[in-house]
Amino acid sequence: MERRVYLDNAATTMVRPEVVETMNEYFTELYGNPSSIYDFGQKAKKALAGARETVAGLINADVDEIYFTGCGSESDNWAIKGVAEKYCSKGKHIITSKIEHHAILHTCEYLEKNGFEVTYLEVDEYGMVSLDDLNDAIREDTILISIMFANNEIGTIQPIKEIGAIAREKNIFFHTDAVQAFGHVPIDVEEMNIDMLSASAHKIHGPKGVGMLYIKKGIRPENLIHGGAQERKMRAGTENVPGIMGFAKAVEIAGETMEESIGKTTALRDRLMKLIPEKIENAKLNGHPTSRLPGNVNFSFEFIEGESLLLYLDMDGISASSGSACTSGALDPSHVLMAIGLPHEIAHGSLRLSLSDFNTEEDVDYTVEKLVNVVDRLRQMSPLYTGRRK
Repeated sequence: MERRVYLDNAATTMVRPEVVETMNEYFTELYGNPSSIYDFGQKAKKALAGARETVAGLINADVDEIYFTGCGSESDNWAIKGVAEKYCSKGKHIITSKIEHHAILHTCEYLEKNGFEVTYLEVDEYGMVSLDDLNDAIREDTILISIMFANNEIGTIQPIKEIGAIAREKNIFFHTDAVQAFGHVPIDVEEMNIDMLSASAHKIHGPKGVGMLYIKKGIRPENLIHGGAQERKMRAGTENVPGIMGFAKAVEIAGETMEESIGKTTALRDRLMKLIPEKIENAKLNGHPTSRLPGNVNFSFEFIEGESLLLYLDMDGISASSGSACTSGALDPSHVLMAIGLPHEIAHGSLRLSLSDFNTEEDVDYTVEKLVNVVDRLRQMSPLYTGRRK
């Protein structure tokens, strides 16, 4: 193996050394329970208050609107189930899209089994929701709209401000799963008319096992987890103080470096988007060409299969992911790629490369060089490609 290139940052990121250093203090020194009344516990409680302020500041929220959770999936579940249960007397209709993360889709499916109706909006070839379709889907009994900020597979960024404005005009709650966007692009919950927002620490070089849900003042969804009075009686369970402090440190760094980070990762992304189709025929970019996350690149390659592509790249030291779900034990291709209109055989041959601040131009060039070789090797083994060449 010549080198290791990590290009699966949409799945998880390396924890920054500064984050680890911050967390260590709360593992070994300030490890008191924030619910304790003595000084040792109150120091931890004060630290949590500071962390909450840091996270709130990144999205222009009030400190009392931030609730720490165990992950982005928990935040999604809480937002969807909590609003559905609390406000079901006003209606039982929810609107989402066909390309949401499974934390949203499976939660909606659960609610459908319990008397709710869900409209799953189609998307266009770029993965973009139509505002006209959204307007047409709204009913008298619609209580919640949940549309992700940016797609985890193809990187498309939705018109969140406009969606939020529609929801606000119709007096409907608006939730966005911003797990992929939080800390990577500017977000202002007030300007964008967002009522609830989910985020996760491990997507921004923070620790796994920590997330947050922003809940606008005046909204009070039913609790998802019952027990103690933590998180202002909204989310029971002793707070993961080290994890939360690590999350806050990662947020602090993300806020300070966002402009620089966007510039760097966008340049690397654009280099991949330019070189791959130049050097590999029948390579199709998936997602919006410009309205997409700075660090997301997704291509489909005809006549190859995604899992084989990943395995060969791994042998060259490159970590990436595929739009084919076969790596998780399923035979179906990505629901996102199917929703944007790709046929099964092409959707199975997709590759997602997701960048971070720690990637370099050398990483990009090395990846393209190896990708060219791998795609050619796999196509030579494909009877479909061989037949095409003849």
